[in-house]
Amino acid sequence: MEIFSELSQTFFSPMVLAFLLGVIAAVVRSSLKFPEGLYIGLTIYLLFAIGLKGGLKLSDVSFFDILVPFLLAILFCILTPIWCYALLRKFGKMDTPNAAAIAAHYGCVSAVTFSAAIGYLDTQKVEYEGYMPALLAIMEIPAIIVALFIAGRHSTDKNSSMKKILHELLTGKGTILLLGGICIGLLTGKDGYEKVAPLFDAPFTGALTLFLLDAGIVAGKKLSETFKAGFFLVAFAILVPIIHGFLGIVGAYAIGMSMGGAVVFGTLTASASYIAAPSAVRIALPSASPSYYLTMALAITFPFNVTLGIPIYYNMAKWIYGV
Repeated sequence: MEIFSELSQTFFSPMVLAFLLGVIAAVVRSSLKFPEGLYIGLTIYLLFAIGLKGGLKLSDVSFFDILVPFLLAILFCILTPIWCYALLRKFGKMDTPNAAAIAAHYGCVSAVTFSAAIGYLDTQKVEYEGYMPALLAIMEIPAIIVALFIAGRHSTDKNSSMKKILHELLTGKGTILLLGGICIGLLTGKDGYEKVAPLFDAPFTGALTLFLLDAGIVAGKKLSETFKAGFFLVAFAILVPIIHGFLGIVGAYAIGMSMGGAVVFGTLTASASYIAAPSAVRIALPSASPSYYLTMALAITFPFNVTLGIPIYYNMAKWIYGV
């Protein structure tokens, strides 16, 4: 009964209801849409705010406190695309480019899902480690590279392709804003953050709610493609995140993370990228179909995580930690 209570609270949160409103608006073909500039502005704000607050909290953490979590995060980013690729090839009967493309998305992470997780924990008044945004930053890149190497670099000009991919990943707005925000927060500390807190602290949840409204509109427009993905891919897009979330929580528990940190890490491992991964896959695997990887990540896994997944991972963590 407790998990149903958690799900009820989540469904009636402004963030989830805004996302569902966006889906409904798309389904009924409403004229509601966000200007491109507003979407970009919200993305920049959320990523930079996450980095800035993460840098502030990192200022109180020693290198040895974050070393093991960093190694665990990288290990997950290496292993998850490998097993996802094998699963898609053997049981999903996917060809190499599509299997690698999907594996890249599910080995990578979603910054917006991360934002929803920390928003959820804030409402539950559950603390988590300050280095989590740094984990988010480093988990965006390795899985994509691993998946593309598995695919054998499907490109006419392999060297040029890999150079473009690395440039896209290392200089993309997500990487720059997260790492840049972390550095600024780390260097300026509490005194520096207090000067900008009125912009980056209290308004964060409101900005996230608006972003999820827009994400709901985008996801709603792809609902028709969801049914074309087939039963196996729909099941994959729901069950694999649950497995990843459970393994992430177990891993976090094993290295001594707090329960809140385990929920965030489990949510990261359960998420699928729909910003960083698609741009890299589009360059490296042009023959892979966006109707598979983008529909799965954005129209199935993302809605599942922000509505049902996060409270499920929270209750998983409570069970594992004996709370």
